[in-house]
Amino acid sequence: MTLVEAINNAATRFTAAGIGTPKLDAEVLLRHALKRDRAWLLAHFRDTLDEEIRRIFEQAVERRAKREPLQYITGKQEFWGLEFAVSPEVLIPRPETELIIETVLNSLHDRDKTCTLVDLCTGSGCIAVVLASELPAARIIATDKSTKALTVARENASSHDVLDRILFIEGDLTAALESLDIDGQVDIIVSNPPYVRSGDYPTLQPEVKDYEPALALFGGPKGTEVHQRIINAAVRYLKSNGLLIMEMGIGQAETLANNLKEDGQYRSFEILRDLAGIERVIAARRK
Repeated sequence: MTLVEAINNAATRFTAAGIGTPKLDAEVLLRHALKRDRAWLLAHFRDTLDEEIRRIFEQAVERRAKREPLQYITGKQEFWGLEFAVSPEVLIPRPETELIIETVLNSLHDRDKTCTLVDLCTGSGCIAVVLASELPAARIIATDKSTKALTVARENASSHDVLDRILFIEGDLTAALESLDIDGQVDIIVSNPPYVRSGDYPTLQPEVKDYEPALALFGGPKGTEVHQRIINAAVRYLKSNGLLIMEMGIGQAETLANNLKEDGQYRSFEILRDLAGIERVIAARRK
């Protein structure tokens, strides 16, 4: 079997399984098995597939045909131009979450100035690691209630040489911060919290509902319950004029805006749209 035949066979199977990008997925899995880039693959399409590589590739194809996410099979995902390790213990980083990074960077007049940032629900650590890479003087604290997620996050911080710049703490949201004595000292709190409504489970793609961790996905019946807890708790730690930045789901902006107004501890807020035009991030200033 040649490489191109292997790709075409896998793509046919993926099409039958309802996968939207069958040939691309087949190519990615074959490159992963070969440990080669796309340029090499294109130049060697007619080469015969080695039996051991074929076995590895077919195992990967079997997993993908069952709708397991490509990223869990390859064990990696790109975010902000960096490669991150991912596993079923963490949510797969999405491009729209990069809007949190952009919002943080745009809010800072001097990126070399010392500041304290907290990343709640850090998961793979992608936000904390990128912020540590972009802000050399920042003190960064990242929390998650999942021990296994924090293991992945530390691995990613280590692979990008910022492990000594991030304090990872296990705990539920800001409860993990109580022992640090940082009340009123945090410049920015960011979070990509669980925000899928629990009732939306049947409508999700199999890749999401069957494989990604429910702990990182579902926010409750409304989807905004975790946001509300963060809004209530963040004021204890934010400086005066400190910034709270949260990702949100489709149609949640109005609810969160009302929650911020009702809380009374925030003087202003801004809603930002992602590249698809969806209201994706809400940023609020503490009074």
